[in-house]
Amino acid sequence: MAKVAQNVVLSPSRDIPFNKLVLSQSNVRRIKAGVSVEELAEDIARRGLLQSLNVRSVRDADGVETGTFEIPAGGRRFQALSLLVKQKRLAKTAPVPCIVRDAASAILAEDDSLAENMQRVALHPLDQFRAFQALREKGQGEEAIAAAFFVTPQIVKQRLKLASVAPALLEVYAEDCMTLEQLMAFTVNPDHARQEQVWEAVKNSWNKEPYAIRRMLTETSVRASDRRAVFVGIDAYEAAGGVVLRDLFQGDDGGWLEAPALLDRLVAEKLQAEAEALVSEGWKWIEVATDLPYGYSHGLRRLAGDPAPMTDEESAAHASLLAEYRALEEEYSGQDEYPEEIDARLGQLETAMEALEQRPLIYDPVEIARAGVFVTLDRDGSFAVYRGYVRPEDEPREETAVQDSDGADAMGQGGDVGVSSWKPSGTSVGGTVITSGGQPIGADASEEEDDGALKPLPERLVMELTAHRTLALREAIGRSPDVALTLLLLKLVTDRNCDRSVSGPAFRTAQGALHPWAGVIQR
Repeated sequence: MAKVAQNVVLSPSRDIPFNKLVLSQSNVRRIKAGVSVEELAEDIARRGLLQSLNVRSVRDADGVETGTFEIPAGGRRFQALSLLVKQKRLAKTAPVPCIVRDAASAILAEDDSLAENMQRVALHPLDQFRAFQALREKGQGEEAIAAAFFVTPQIVKQRLKLASVAPALLEVYAEDCMTLEQLMAFTVNPDHARQEQVWEAVKNSWNKEPYAIRRMLTETSVRASDRRAVFVGIDAYEAAGGVVLRDLFQGDDGGWLEAPALLDRLVAEKLQAEAEALVSEGWKWIEVATDLPYGYSHGLRRLAGDPAPMTDEESAAHASLLAEYRALEEEYSGQDEYPEEIDARLGQLETAMEALEQRPLIYDPVEIARAGVFVTLDRDGSFAVYRGYVRPEDEPREETAVQDSDGADAMGQGGDVGVSSWKPSGTSVGGTVITSGGQPIGADASEEEDDGALKPLPERLVMELTAHRTLALREAIGRSPDVALTLLLLKLVTDRNCDRSVSGPAFRTAQGALHPWAGVIQR
């Protein structure tokens, strides 16, 4: 015969005045943990009591109900209600929703208290993230959400950031196939496609630590501590439409700049603006470069300028700083080490004096007209200017007449070799030429439209081509002993008859034509 299932009978609920409730000694919770009673009281005051108290009737020695009820389960809620009553925010006789357990029940009070706490299942973190997101979508601000749940706004931002990860990855996290730390790492880059791509690359890899995920998500970005970012400034970068990736869960040193191309353009524009401000100084050329190549000044002459003299005010300020510095040194000279505040003051005085002593250099205007400036970035992202470099082709030199075929014929007809006086090479038309990588930039470059005419090659390219040509000629001569012997004889004749023209008979063939290797000897 089949057993008949017993019907479940639930304990009745009723409202009991607060002053008829007392805390039971059967409550198993002894140690304070989790949300404080004060925070719970504020939460009850805001949204009311969400869960009824579990109570039992108190009886006297004869088993007669006294009208008072003890609380074995719900002690913290009762303490929060007591705090509200004490603060006069809740009446002493206010009705409290309660589940009344029969005092004669076979279930012990300790059993109820223990079950209420043990049978409770904690909310999955992802459910919390999505709940915060739902509140945000329904109009609650981050500050309001933080105040409602007694957390900081930063925690709310973190939860919302976690909820914004790609849905596919959230499902992976919900299935416990991803740790919370890994999910945090994916919040660095908001691109869902990139997040999923990185997860596919690392999920079966031995190295799927959070730091590796962060590195992969930011590998095409630029650190905010990069000298280019420091030079431009994060505000200017964002104003130009750039996006900064930030990590809300650990220190990110200012974040990552997601658009390197935009950053490089802003750097170039700011360097160009700084270079244009130097045009008024009268330099022949200004070379702009984010990174100056190694040996950029090789072969160039550096001008020796004179430091600008101090004004009367600067001299007086320097003398005052120096006097204070020497007075402090003399006062504490007998001690093994300076007190911390004195040492700091001496450092401040040294810095101030160095700022006054580092004077700008004054150059000869004639030298400025043939020299140039390098404009670049320093290691710390500051603007750096290196003035006063003279290129070999701009050096003052004794210029001889051009010895081309026409010139040779002219001299053969009795023309004299003219020698000019010492003078600097002329500056470019239109003033200072601003270049980057050997190519003109800025206003000067924009004015020169491509009209189909041949443009002169950059000076650096000409120097490189000349060097290659010289090497080729040397190799050709080395492979032709007869030509090498002929050239040697020509060189000896030239040295012997130094007063003769280089285009004279010694350099002509039997037919009277100019020898094809004469140009090599001239060089």
